[in-house]
Amino acid sequence: MSQVFPKVANAWSKASLITIVFLVLGLGWLVLTLQRSDFVTSANQFVEQPVQFSHQHHAGGIGIECRYCHTSVEVSPSAGIPPTKTCINCHSQIWNQSPYLEPVRASFRDDKPLNWVRVHDLPDFVYFNHSIHVAKGVGCATCHGPVDRMPLMYQENSLQMSWCLDCHRNPQKYIRPRDQVFNMSWERPSADPGMGDRLVKEYKIADVRQLTSCSTCHR
Repeated sequence: MSQVFPKVANAWSKASLITIVFLVLGLGWLVLTLQRSDFVTSANQFVEQPVQFSHQHHAGGIGIECRYCHTSVEVSPSAGIPPTKTCINCHSQIWNQSPYLEPVRASFRDDKPLNWVRVHDLPDFVYFNHSIHVAKGVGCATCHGPVDRMPLMYQENSLQMSWCLDCHRNPQKYIRPRDQVFNMSWERPSADPGMGDRLVKEYKIADVRQLTSCSTCHR
């Protein structure tokens, strides 16, 4: 019986298999890269707000501390969105005729809250508590980035599970003294390499097994 396929078909079949393998690997790499990209995570993207509030001006320039506006950050899961009255405390005296701030004055005058757009928006199946992180020495800048240098607010980090787990697996790399949690310019002292391990014990931070348990964040 004569040969149905020419000998060159063997080479073509091997080349096809190799090509398919590389295509699958390439597609996998593309999916993983896209899944971690700013396009998917919304990181480093400015968000349009009813009033483009500048943290750089208020926190960095004037020196207003986080807790003045985010009053519940130490006692509640949510950091809290400041009511319009907080803005009016200052802006009834300064820039009180600015057209730019008319939405703020209208909100206070009509007793209708401004519709701020959430920047750091975790999925509903993720539980995050601000107060416990603050109590354990996690600084605002660790998650939110250099807010005092942001003229417009954006999400600094991906907020994906792998990003959270990196901290939960290595808390000593990220925690700081509690009195420095709200200090945006704090830097880890190079002369004290054991500080992280010491604070983990002092603040009674749970072990890695508990910190990485599914039920810790997914409740």
